[in-house]
Amino acid sequence: MTASTTRTYTIREVATLTGLPASTLRYYETIGLIEPVSRGASSGHRVYDESDLDRLTGVACLAAIGLSIDDMRTYVGNSRLGRDGAREQIDMLTEHAAHLAREAEFLELRRAYVGLKTDYWRAVAAGDEARADEIGEQAHALAGQIRSRENH
Repeated sequence: MTASTTRTYTIREVATLTGLPASTLRYYETIGLIEPVSRGASSGHRVYDESDLDRLTGVACLAAIGLSIDDMRTYVGNSRLGRDGAREQIDMLTEHAAHLAREAEFLELRRAYVGLKTDYWRAVAAGDEARADEIGEQAHALAGQIRSRENH
């Protein structure tokens, strides 16, 4: 494919293909997360090519896993370094995976709390005060664990 027949995309098309809103695409360009996008000669509108789309798809994946803007910048910069950036990439992604594991554990505690509260109200609805009291104590203890994690 020659340069004259290379497929180009509007910001709306790129937003649809990457799942990133147009405002986010413009923001990423403004803060230097992605390189400036070429502009149409007559319209001045952004014109994305395949390489822009590839880079933005990668950035969209980084955003989807919850990397911060700073970490995304580091990742993009290290990607350009290839092997020389690999160690930092591994360290960052390993740390992020650990962070996601902690988030998942916290989410599981919250899910368990909701389950206990549902069971509590089922016991109340059934008139089983002893079971409601037992579940209430369990829920109270679990709420303490959740508050403890929130503070750390």
